[in-house]
Amino acid sequence: MPSARSPGSFTAGGTAPLLICFSHLRWNFVYQRPQHLMTRAARMHGVLFFEEPVFEAGIKPRLDLAATKGGVTVATPVLPERLPPEMIVSAQRALLDNHLARETGRSLIFWHYTPMALGFNAHLRPDLRIYDCMDELSAFKGAPPELIDFEARLFETADLVFTGGQSLYEAKRHRHPSVHAFPSSIDAGHFRRARTHAAVEPADQGAIPQPRLGFFGVIDERMDLALVDRLAALRPDWQFVMLGPIVKIDAATLPRRPNIHWLGGKSYDELPDYLAGWRIGLMPFALNESTRFISPTKTPEFLAAGLPVVSTAIADVVRPYGASGLVSISTDAEDMARQAAKWMEVADRACWLAEVDRFLAGMSWDKTWSAMHGLMEARMKVEASISTTLAGAPAGSALRV
Repeated sequence: MPSARSPGSFTAGGTAPLLICFSHLRWNFVYQRPQHLMTRAARMHGVLFFEEPVFEAGIKPRLDLAATKGGVTVATPVLPERLPPEMIVSAQRALLDNHLARETGRSLIFWHYTPMALGFNAHLRPDLRIYDCMDELSAFKGAPPELIDFEARLFETADLVFTGGQSLYEAKRHRHPSVHAFPSSIDAGHFRRARTHAAVEPADQGAIPQPRLGFFGVIDERMDLALVDRLAALRPDWQFVMLGPIVKIDAATLPRRPNIHWLGGKSYDELPDYLAGWRIGLMPFALNESTRFISPTKTPEFLAAGLPVVSTAIADVVRPYGASGLVSISTDAEDMARQAAKWMEVADRACWLAEVDRFLAGMSWDKTWSAMHGLMEARMKVEASISTTLAGAPAGSALRV
């Protein structure tokens, strides 16, 4: 079982390295940053996506493995119901250790989306430990109180820290010597399908009148429901299509009007089919602690789909999208309605689309992963150099690194 750093590069004896991604988000929840990056990592690494546990009655702990079409293996700990917290951690540690016992001879990379995984993997010393800080999780509803302490420990032990946006970078850069900003990126080709889509509309959207304005993503405490309700009341002639799973909030609190359509979660592959029938992309985020550092992936995705975007003043949307004029930033429902109406009055969007495409040309998840991997390779070379220096030092030497 890998328990100490091994010198050298990512490749040990020709065997592909193993990257274990510890995530608070499930693979099949919403396709976003972790899925984009891990499917690209799987082109050169073995990738194990280690999810949070699920619970069943009357079973022994086991680790369920499932292959995805992107080459990632999803690992789900299945644990007995009603285990106390310390036994949940212990069981995950045992399952991880047992799996790694079969992975000898491989370089090992730990990739954290959740600092809480340190509770069961801190005893291991991978060749590289990375913290991809995509959100300020401590500000989210239901965050465990110990999360802040675990994140502090992760900053102490990580070799590299990536952040999911510029605001997070500015908040975290003083906490680690190697912090790098990687804002939300785009699979532009996937969403451009919406611009010329000629297929039959999805069944649950086809009967909704035009004009349609829409949102897709997780529907939780980050959405300003009062804003959505007010906007729909202001413009009863517009239809508001809301796609996404409802999480951590009571569905009964969602505003209900004839022109608001809550259609539930949709797969990543389905999204262009829905967006093809919209006129405007909406981002009605609340301005609170849970949205202070978000960098919505849907911003460039809306643009690639050819949809003008109207958003509340999220810092990582204002900069760079609002500042460039690509996205309209609104202060309230009345302003959001005015901004959306202006976009609907634009008959020829060709110049705007050309500007969008120029802006997005420098962005892709392939480029993001390539830059991340370059930093990982460089760090591994540093580790190899340190190991070589230490190996050549005389016994009892006071050499320090």
